[in-house]
Amino acid sequence: MTKALVLGGATGLLGQALTKTLGKRDWDVVTLGRSDGNILDPSFLQANLEKIGPDVVFNAVAWTAVDDAEDHPDEAGLLNRSLPHTLARILATGTAFLVHVSTDFIFGGGEHIPHKEEEEPQPASVYARTKLEGEKAVMATLPERSCIVRTAWLFGPGRKNFVDTIIAACKKRDAIKVVHDQTGSPTYTLDLAQWCAILAEKRATGIWHAVNSGQASWCDLACEAVALAGASCRVEPITSSEWPQKAKRPAFSVLSNGKLASLLGTPPRPWTQALREYIFSTYLPAQDGGEAC
Repeated sequence: MTKALVLGGATGLLGQALTKTLGKRDWDVVTLGRSDGNILDPSFLQANLEKIGPDVVFNAVAWTAVDDAEDHPDEAGLLNRSLPHTLARILATGTAFLVHVSTDFIFGGGEHIPHKEEEEPQPASVYARTKLEGEKAVMATLPERSCIVRTAWLFGPGRKNFVDTIIAACKKRDAIKVVHDQTGSPTYTLDLAQWCAILAEKRATGIWHAVNSGQASWCDLACEAVALAGASCRVEPITSSEWPQKAKRPAFSVLSNGKLASLLGTPPRPWTQALREYIFSTYLPAQDGGEAC
């Protein structure tokens, strides 16, 4: 039985999905997070890695508060750059494989063509820069036993996310305003967890873009979620300038999943289909034993 250590597996949005998915694939799964101790302490990390003896380590821990990172660059750097670097250094002395999760935010825009793995990143915020630095540290330290999984716009069970926030807001208001001039790749955490597991099982090194197929603006995603949930409020599009935020967001960060599709033998399903599954299973449970969709 393959043993996995999932950092952030007990409480994180992706970490919980990984823990659940790997368990269903008959992996022996152990979680480790900040509630267990100081995961930024190399001695603590090394002691736990030696004790657990994982075959694969999934790093789903990051500083994801994008605006707060602008005010706390050192703290963001510790989680986004130093932690993955430390993991890679420790694992370099053994045989375990590292799956490190990164972000679409490292891309700044471009010609509205989905970004491929080999493209030159253009990070425009502290969050994006520190995540890119984390990628580079892993690839430089453990190139033969690691992969970088870039993903985007996560929604799924276990922790509040954009979709949950929109549906909650629609229960309280007649109308909500959502940015329409930022476009990305909505991604279901349970799908992403499956892809991460496959990449680990195949020991697929290098950089991989792992997102559901298709693209959307935040407004598109909100409209689809509201419609599927049967909410009655209006979704009103606004520009990024009408919703000022401290950290700059990429206008177009859609990721190409063609490389992943080739590995899987089929394209990842559309985000609209994945969202339907999430909404129906979370907000519209099946009645009388029937199917939700």
